[in-house]
Amino acid sequence: MKPEHSTRLGLIAGNGQFPFLLLDAARAHGVEVVVAAIKEETEPEIDARACSDAGIRVHWLSLGELSRLIETFQREGVTQAVMAGQVRHKQIFSSIRPDWRLAKLLLNLRTRNTDMLLGAVAKVLSDEGIELISSTAYLEPLLARPGGMTARLPTAEEQQDILYGRQVALALATYDIGQTVVVAGQACVAVEAMEGTDATIARAGAILGSLEADGEASTLARRLTVVKVAKPRQDMRFDVPVIGLQTIETMRRAGATCLSLEAGRTLIFDLPAVLAAAAAAGIAIVAQ
Repeated sequence: MKPEHSTRLGLIAGNGQFPFLLLDAARAHGVEVVVAAIKEETEPEIDARACSDAGIRVHWLSLGELSRLIETFQREGVTQAVMAGQVRHKQIFSSIRPDWRLAKLLLNLRTRNTDMLLGAVAKVLSDEGIELISSTAYLEPLLARPGGMTARLPTAEEQQDILYGRQVALALATYDIGQTVVVAGQACVAVEAMEGTDATIARAGAILGSLEADGEASTLARRLTVVKVAKPRQDMRFDVPVIGLQTIETMRRAGATCLSLEAGRTLIFDLPAVLAAAAAAGIAIVAQ
């Protein structure tokens, strides 16, 4: 769902380029954007973007300032908002300094996972007249399309790893643990938790590398397959799977040769550069 042109869009900005892409897409539709920049996460360059565009306003808030976020959006006339950009899980559950409203929300959570927390935040925003819309609003062209995306398709062995990896990844995603697993020879080498996708891939490469150094990797091919899925009941308002050029570079360094994505529910940033880097590294990318 997209806001009407008369509506100011609130952008809750995390880290990385996601907020900037959404900002550009919204502005291309003539939408004024009010940015709630998270001090602990948002790139400082967002201030420069606001200075160069009269249709953008930036307010800096700390991660735990839920009341101030609501007050800012209400003061700016925002009735629809979008979350774009990662907020690292360790920030959410360790570095956060909650205000009274967020502290009350945290006390009432049944489980302390990301979906539960962000879903509760979305409910509070809705109660205050601010609708949280899909984080892919304006960015549908960046969603992975079904099929092979690279000239090289997965080998038979990589396809077996994808099938196995998807079973494992979907089971993990059901419990909101992580969305990525790394597989070699139909053995699970690493699973994602709070560290994020790139750190999981790097850890898989280090594990396999250490086994080889010890002469213990004879049963595992030195070909890692990365499988990234959406949650079975993925809420497209937050925590949508994302990959970019850094993902491919991390795979190359780790010795990963295949990447499987969830079609229609994974955003790919800078697709031409991603495909060029994958081709140079011999990495197959497929979405299903």
